[in-house]
Amino acid sequence: MFSIVIVFLPFVLAIISYLIGRKSELARDRFTVIATAIELALVLVLFVLTFNGTAAQTGIGNFKISNILAYGISFKTDGFRASYALVTAFMWFMTTLFSREYFLHERENLNRYFMFVLMTLGATEGVMLSGDIMTAYFCFEILSFTSFTWVIHEETHGAVRAAYTYLFIAVIGGLVLFMGLALLQNTAGTLAFSELGPALKALGKEDEPAVMAAGICILLGFGAKAGIFPVHIWLPKAHPVAPSPASALLSGVLTKVGVYGILMTTLEIFLENEKYGWIVLTLGTITMFLGAFLALFSVNLKRTLALSSMSQIGFIMVGTAMTVLLSCAGAEEGAMETLAGTYLHMVNHSMLKLCLFCAAGTVVMNIHALDLDTIRGWGRNKTLLKIAFFLGYIGISGVPMFNGYASKTLLHEGIVMGAEAFEQYESILKAIEWIFLTSGGFTFAYMSKLFICVFVEKNKDPQRQAKYDANRHAMNPGSTVAVFGTSILFILLGQKPIFNALTSFMTGEANVLHHYKPLSWACVSGGLISLGIGAAVYIFFIRGVTLKNGSYRNLWPAKLDLEDLIYRPALLKWLPGIGGAFASLLGLNKISGPLSKAVLKLGQALARLFGENRVLAPLSRAVLLIGEFVGRVLVTGPDAFIMLMRRTVVSEMKVEGKEETRADRMKVRAEVVRGIASPIFANFSFSLMMSCIGIIAILVVTLIVALH
Repeated sequence: MFSIVIVFLPFVLAIISYLIGRKSELARDRFTVIATAIELALVLVLFVLTFNGTAAQTGIGNFKISNILAYGISFKTDGFRASYALVTAFMWFMTTLFSREYFLHERENLNRYFMFVLMTLGATEGVMLSGDIMTAYFCFEILSFTSFTWVIHEETHGAVRAAYTYLFIAVIGGLVLFMGLALLQNTAGTLAFSELGPALKALGKEDEPAVMAAGICILLGFGAKAGIFPVHIWLPKAHPVAPSPASALLSGVLTKVGVYGILMTTLEIFLENEKYGWIVLTLGTITMFLGAFLALFSVNLKRTLALSSMSQIGFIMVGTAMTVLLSCAGAEEGAMETLAGTYLHMVNHSMLKLCLFCAAGTVVMNIHALDLDTIRGWGRNKTLLKIAFFLGYIGISGVPMFNGYASKTLLHEGIVMGAEAFEQYESILKAIEWIFLTSGGFTFAYMSKLFICVFVEKNKDPQRQAKYDANRHAMNPGSTVAVFGTSILFILLGQKPIFNALTSFMTGEANVLHHYKPLSWACVSGGLISLGIGAAVYIFFIRGVTLKNGSYRNLWPAKLDLEDLIYRPALLKWLPGIGGAFASLLGLNKISGPLSKAVLKLGQALARLFGENRVLAPLSRAVLLIGEFVGRVLVTGPDAFIMLMRRTVVSEMKVEGKEETRADRMKVRAEVVRGIASPIFANFSFSLMMSCIGIIAILVVTLIVALH
């Protein structure tokens, strides 16, 4: 019963918050902070009850509502669920506390923003405490649409474009995920996590293709929210335009919702499926490396952190895959240690991005800029903010004795053990190990770029630097608690007694890391290799190549943007062209006319044949009328349907961008009109096309797996 309150209370509080906001903005802001504090307190109680075993004995964390959504919705609690529910509630409270100062000078659309923030909190907790995949899917879809309002909050051209990209990816992910659930339900007969394992073991080999097809669909569906390659395109676009508190939640929690779905599916269904492990490992490796590589080129503070999130999600995916592969190889202890590292890195990354994105938000709310040349030197004398960002910087870079080092070395050890267990694939796993270490090095390089730029270097404009130095104030007490207070956790979570207790609780295995020695040479050497690679990349590439004449340059070609290079042309040019080619190949335009004439002549012939017979004359006239009707439909029907669609569901709907209100971002009306969002991003036809692509992808995956 406790879990149902945690999930649905935020929805009630969201409506109350909106109503209060119509009367008083100050009262609404205070109420929202209180609401997230209440949620945090409830989840903390559930965490304690689960930790001491009371929840398991009494069943207080389990709840099921039958006769809804066909199979009902259910919630349950265990170590991992309770831990991540607590992480979620903690992050929501801290970002809401930070939001009070962040939105102090920007009061537009806040009633809408805070209402959907609380609704998304409830939906996210619903995913984290879900007892079956259908419940997770139900809450997953709710948060996809409620969090859409965060990205579009400012309603500028960039925000509108990024928000619709985010929404369309969510729509495709939802469609693919639903098809995967349908296949799984049809094959296994259940979607409950506790029942899936035994149900799938009872299946025969003839059912394996259907199960694999379901798994791939679920992987891609949840992967769309996690930001894995190739459905990552929303992530680096949404973060720079979303409010910084929302960016912290998008990066720290909402991506983990997708990871949670993948992780639960993997552990409950594919823990002994080696092929599935290799698929996840491939996607994870690409995501890990690509995110870090692109972050080296970025000259935007929040975009760099967003690409960092993509890379860290890749690290988590690699850990998930190695858990599967080690289980298949019979290395149970290694699999459990790798799983512990995966869980731990999820928690670490959430905490790190809470601090780093709120720190970036502090920069934004003070100077309203994100490009590195403008913000360079701003934080030189902001002591607490500098310390907090530094702790986040060395934490995420994997410096020994800090939280990121502990989880990354566990994941690295998982790859090393995998290379020993799979001798036939040793060279492949060795290559992945070096990609892992290189990606970690890139992390150190781009985080060094951010820290040195903002907190060490001086701005090339002396007057601007003098203005920055004159203002020593960076945050109010509430924001200081959210940013600096969170950064202290990076030290605590890097100590073995603490992370050992946490991982033991999350995995359900007592002293799960008893073999892990974080300061052994095997662990430290891997960390030093990554840091050495990162130092070299920073010195020779970032300082030597991207920094020229005192300015940071983005050398990544804009035309290589995956969305603009492939996805949108595919929708707007290639698919219509392919459709036209098929139409020409099949002769549809040539067939419709002759076919209609043939039907008409058939009707006339039957009329003449039966016309003299009084009994058959009415039949002949009916055939004649039907022939005329069918002929006209074949001739005019396609064109009429197209005209109807163009004037209704696919009619283009223009969406204007909102004028930006801050003084240094004011634009004349003519610029806003010219910069309005393209109708392609807002019209319903584009949404329909994206939905169709999702369905086609599902069918292709199903067909390929079935043929194998």
